[in-house]
Amino acid sequence: MPQKIGFVGVGRMGANMARRLKECGFPIAAVHDATSDHAQAIAAEIGSRACADLSEVTALSDVVITVVSDDQAMKAIFRRGLLRRAQGKLFINCATVTPSVHVWVERKAGRAGAQSLEACMASSIPQAQAGTLCLMCGGKPEAFDRAKPILHKLSASLRYIGPAGEAAKMKALVNMVMNANTAALAEGLALGEALGLDLNLLREVFAQTGANSRVLETDGEDMQMREHSCFFSAAHAAKDSGIALKLAREEKLKLPLATATKKQYDRMVEEGLGELDKSGIAELTFRRRHDQIAAAH
Repeated sequence: MPQKIGFVGVGRMGANMARRLKECGFPIAAVHDATSDHAQAIAAEIGSRACADLSEVTALSDVVITVVSDDQAMKAIFRRGLLRRAQGKLFINCATVTPSVHVWVERKAGRAGAQSLEACMASSIPQAQAGTLCLMCGGKPEAFDRAKPILHKLSASLRYIGPAGEAAKMKALVNMVMNANTAALAEGLALGEALGLDLNLLREVFAQTGANSRVLETDGEDMQMREHSCFFSAAHAAKDSGIALKLAREEKLKLPLATATKKQYDRMVEEGLGELDKSGIAELTFRRRHDQIAAAH
């Protein structure tokens, strides 16, 4: 019989992961979200129970998948009852947080007689819906083995990276490079427009040369057309670049490109643009766009 699954965090990613596992035959026993309306809506849709109390999610579930926003949110859920009567439970933590937080969670879960595994996601909403996420996992091998039947249904690429915190380090670098690629693409397209180039043709040339990237495929047209519906927010881009830069400081390594990229995403957040997709960074670089955005806000 499939293990009963609970979700803590049913926003853009968590809700679609819950839907996917429900479609694959896993019972979704309980859901919780800091925004109770989100929990109520997805619970009604998939026949689950919306829980206000985190300890209730644990009580109703064999495995709890957490998809929260940042270090503070991750620590908060594990301090506020999620580990109450958690003996024998498995916690799969998918948020992009500082690696040391995953180490902290594993230690805290172990003291409660539970297992934890970081399952860092390098994908977005369409992949969550289709079960084709790229997952990088860190923790004890036995926790990874227990989680495999669930994670295989969520992913097209599943890797065990090493002990707790190691997958989070790799995820931080993935997002650091992705964010820098996004900022560079926005600048290239903005300069192309300023020079009077055909941006459709420019994107075709980029795609056939060393300027090609995954970001060009996913965000290039959106930047050109100013379509910034959110799949991965600018606020999360700023946060994730910050995680990588913190790791760099700990290693006494200077990363000027990552630093400049974070400043751009921080600027978006400061100007009220943090909930645009990361492609919205183009609004800061294309001529005249920033003045229009500033006037609208």
